[in-house]
Amino acid sequence: MKKFNTAGPSIAADHYLIDPLARIDLPEIETLIADKRYFVLHAPRQTGKTTSLLALMHYLNAQETYRALYVNIEAAQALRGDVKAGMAVIGSAVAHAAGLYLQDHRLVEWLGREGQSIPEGDILSRLLAYWSQTSDRPVVLLLDEVDALVGDTLISLLRQIRAGYAQRPEAFPQAMILCGVRDVRDYRIHTAHHEIITGGSAFNIKAVSLRLGNLSEQETRELWQQHQDATGQHIDPAIYPELWQDTAGQPWLVNALGYEVTWQDREARNPQVPITLERYKAARERLIQSRATHLDQLTDKLREPRVHGIVAALLQGEAVTEQFPTDDLQYVEDLGLVRQKPMLALSNRIYQEIIPRELTWSTQVVLTHEQPWYLDDNRRIDVPKLLRAFQQFFRENADAWLEKYDYKEAGPQLLLQAFLQRIVNGGGRISREYGLGRKRTDLFLEWPLDIQQGYLGTVQRVVIEIKIVHDHQSLDTLQKQGIAQTAGYADQCGAQEAHLVLFDRRPGKTWEERIWQSEATEGPRTIVVWGV
Repeated sequence: MKKFNTAGPSIAADHYLIDPLARIDLPEIETLIADKRYFVLHAPRQTGKTTSLLALMHYLNAQETYRALYVNIEAAQALRGDVKAGMAVIGSAVAHAAGLYLQDHRLVEWLGREGQSIPEGDILSRLLAYWSQTSDRPVVLLLDEVDALVGDTLISLLRQIRAGYAQRPEAFPQAMILCGVRDVRDYRIHTAHHEIITGGSAFNIKAVSLRLGNLSEQETRELWQQHQDATGQHIDPAIYPELWQDTAGQPWLVNALGYEVTWQDREARNPQVPITLERYKAARERLIQSRATHLDQLTDKLREPRVHGIVAALLQGEAVTEQFPTDDLQYVEDLGLVRQKPMLALSNRIYQEIIPRELTWSTQVVLTHEQPWYLDDNRRIDVPKLLRAFQQFFRENADAWLEKYDYKEAGPQLLLQAFLQRIVNGGGRISREYGLGRKRTDLFLEWPLDIQQGYLGTVQRVVIEIKIVHDHQSLDTLQKQGIAQTAGYADQCGAQEAHLVLFDRRPGKTWEERIWQSEATEGPRTIVVWGV
């Protein structure tokens, strides 16, 4: 029985998948190979690079024009600056891959003989020269995880490839694809002597960089339809717009949600149980809370300075006057964290949920406030009581807590989200809307009142909008804007309650001036306004 794949390359016999060759520009790649080009294929982690490269290798070999070989060289990463050991691992990886995929064991034999006396600075180029000269067809080499290498090992690899380039195709591979997360020009290589060499200067023979994109909206739907066609299990069409908004076609997310809703939901393993929109939303929340490896690796990048400035601006929601360095924008996009078109934003709705939760995870787990404190006799969350408690908490702890955050610019918003998430976890869910230039963060809280019925029963729906009052800004003006915006968002979400939280960050204001509560009306709605 096929399943959605969340680990390693997809296998047609075992997994639902979109044709990997349809996801790359095959005619362009064939032209580049025929023209004896060396080029880069890059994409964020777990988007299908390895699956596509393996499919390309099998396709090219089936044409009987080239000897194509896929090689993963990630194992050399652990050796870091040890060039001799690192190049030995890379040479061994090439030789053993030839034995595995091409049943060509001559490279292993060559390494055991001639290779023993060759310096590490020449071992790969000499191995590839031997193979190319003795092969009955031109060689095409597909090197995966190139950007996993660091330091002098990466420099040696790039320079050995560059040194042999002029001998192609008679005595070096006709074409070569370097594959990784980043484009080679973005490699910042720190040598043993503390020099910084960019990948572009170490490898200036690259013809072009190709990027493997996400699934299209149609492909996203088609992947899930494969499950319905194979099992007969009905999938509510209302899921597909949500799936697209949540993932924007990021392949791991599309598969992980499919796996979560069709397999991890044990009741839904029975194909007679339809996949409803509510089951999908529950699966999405479980995936977000799981802190799965893919999501954990992604959020680990948030600590990097090149990532911090861009993501911090998105979290704040403020308009940005300074320009981000072009290389930094490209790097963060290559990681899969953001998209630049139609405007700069986090890549998809799940990343938008994951990032603030991850940044405040350590805060959530040590907060002493407990969920039962804020539930009334009807199991409704007493939101005014909760926000009054937050006002006091913020007054007593803001300076110490905000100092802990790497993302201090967005500290107030993050701290309130951590406080709310602590109370809601395990019983409800919070959705977030924020982004560059919005000047606000919108939170939508959903809380089922009947544990047995869950979201299929009566649900408490609450909107909380957050705005920051900066120096030289008018509190009254921001409050009026916020009230109208909060009412509009509440109407959009169908919320029964609406709250506006104004963090007053103007210098010189006392806590007595900052902490207050009032009510305002906007049309038929009552908006509770909180000063913090």
